[in-house]
Amino acid sequence: MEQIINETPITMFELKTALEKIKKQEKELNFRSNKTLDFLNKFSSFDKKKADELKKKIQDLKIPRFKDQYIIKIIDLMPDSLANLKLVLQGYSISITNDNLKKMLDILKDYLPKE
Repeated sequence: MEQIINETPITMFELKTALEKIKKQEKELNFRSNKTLDFLNKFSSFDKKKADELKKKIQDLKIPRFKDQYIIKIIDLMPDSLANLKLVLQGYSISITNDNLKKMLDILKDYLPKE
């Protein structure tokens, strides 16, 4: 019987990289993996360097009780406004001050695609 040893949140880019590596080794992915890879090809816009850099900057804010899984969700969804950032975090039982949310949003704005 298989057992989960630990769970670590990863960004969409990291998942995309892992699926591509499996595809090279196995020559073919199963149905769900193919669907996931198709989705990631459409919606994953970051490379590992940018994602790691952004994650570090958000961690450096040292927001109390702010876990890596929240940071990963923010990186994957890249909210562009305070309302959207609050929307991303409303699914978690954490309260963050508006000041910290604004600091986070200022960091995110440097990584949002330029129009």
